[in-house]
Amino acid sequence: MATITDVAQAAGVSPSTVSYVLSGKRAISPATRARVLDAVDRLGYRPHAGARALASSRAHVIGLVAPLHEDADVSIVMQFVRSVTTTARRHDDDVLLLTSEDTGALERVTSASLVDGLVVMDIEAEDPRTALLARLGRPSVLIGLPRDSRGLSCVDFDFARAARTAVDHLARLGHRRIGLVSASASSVHRAGYVDRLRSAFVEAAARAGAQVATEPCDPSPASARACLAALRAALPQPTALVVHHEAALPHLLDALAAEGTRLPEDLSLLSVGAADPAARELRPVDAIEVPVAEVGRVAVEMLAERIAGSTTSEVRLLSSPVVQRGTTAPPRG
Repeated sequence: MATITDVAQAAGVSPSTVSYVLSGKRAISPATRARVLDAVDRLGYRPHAGARALASSRAHVIGLVAPLHEDADVSIVMQFVRSVTTTARRHDDDVLLLTSEDTGALERVTSASLVDGLVVMDIEAEDPRTALLARLGRPSVLIGLPRDSRGLSCVDFDFARAARTAVDHLARLGHRRIGLVSASASSVHRAGYVDRLRSAFVEAAARAGAQVATEPCDPSPASARACLAALRAALPQPTALVVHHEAALPHLLDALAAEGTRLPEDLSLLSVGAADPAARELRPVDAIEVPVAEVGRVAVEMLAERIAGSTTSEVRLLSSPVVQRGTTAPPRG
């Protein structure tokens, strides 16, 4: 394994000059810098991580806070983890995954300077961690939108816009009796995105002159059947459903198939949620897909800006179009 001395000898400079080229702490002539970098490439030299951190005052590690509480959808969480990790590597950073809901973990990794900044997932509408993050003084970006986002850096999917897109799409097809299936309060861990989508859905439907009913659904066959029955009691003969609960969607599709309801001949169905690549072909459902990989990428890019010194707070909301796979159509008759 090449050392800094090997690089210095190959480039015809001192080890300290190599260090200055790599750290950028002193101005080095372009010709000397080119010789050093050429030697680094030829020898495959990689600075020791500890020495690099000391030289740059950076750990080159970001913390990803992804609590795995009991009702977490691990498959979706891991999509975020993959995106954050892949993007972090492009910035020459590693990722320290924190899965505990205990805020003490945040204090431990920041007080020990183990991470340069934090990406925090699973943000609640009234999230106690926002005050803690401000007190810890480390750059942070939230995946999710608390009710009060002033002074914070957040990235999230625009659930309100997704609701309006869903209603507009169905209304253009002629639907005027539309049900909304959402997650139950217990299964969203006090997150605010369900309320944001539901409120926008009701408002958009009112503008479109559509009648609506909303009903929560847990991810189980019994809950799916009960949810459909409750929707039909509140809104007889709905012609379309918007489903905002990835985990409940398979059970709803099974329940509809078991009762003989055909999609889209008898009922149009539009899903809003994270994509499941494995089920996309098995269950070709029209969808507005949460761009999980893009959300993770943007979160890391925003964090990199904060670590580099940007103090700008901002909220970035991402959106997606309707992906049509054959389960929405004009209502029959």
